Amino acid sequence: MSRVFRVSRRTVVPLLLVLVVVAGIGLYLFQPWKAFTDTTVNEALPTASAPEGKGGPQMKGNAGMKGNAGMKGNAGMKGGDPSMTSTRPKNLAEGRFVTHEHDTSGTARTVRLADGGQLLRLEDLKTSEGPDVRVYLSARSGDAAKAGLDDGAVALGKLKGNLGNQNYTVPAGTDLSKFRSVVIWCERFSVSFGAADLAAPVSG
Repeated sequence: MSRVFRVSRRTVVPLLLVLVVVAGIGLYLFQPWKAFTDTTVNEALPTASAPEGKGGPQMKGNAGMKGNAGMKGNAGMKGGDPSMTSTRPKNLAEGRFVTHEHDTSGTARTVRLADGGQLLRLEDLKTSEGPDVRVYLSARSGDAAKAGLDDGAVALGKLKGNLGNQNYTVPAGTDLSKFRSVVIWCERFSVSFGAADLAAPVSG
């Protein structure tokens, strides 16, 4: 004799609610659609311009002087007006990304700007999108960072895009010489997407 099992509405409704909640949590945590999406960000490297008021107007004032001493003084300066010194950023260290949990490539370099500020620049970056992915400076090597970030790692913010060229401001007072690598880190699951060892750029 067969038995017919009937499920009452009182049982079905709570069960459906639980499934909906579980599915919602899963979507929030894993964000699976990001496996099929890309975000491209292309930022120019900031450059400082020469201070205004140090060029034409001041020279015109000197030209209007009857004495030539001021003009000779300017002409005799080997470097010219100190305010007109190079405004090009200076590369401090750089390295290429290697893959950890996700295919990652591109270049990371730390830069000192003309105004003394420091930033991290990612160039030709290619990695995966993911939930809560961030950029870190780590005192560990790139290989060691695959196992986890060190306690002194410095967060530079959320990854702006998984493709492109991007700038990240380094907090004032940070001694960049103490950091050995840049890590693309998924905060949600504590895994490294990829890392780049930093080394002084080769001159010439």
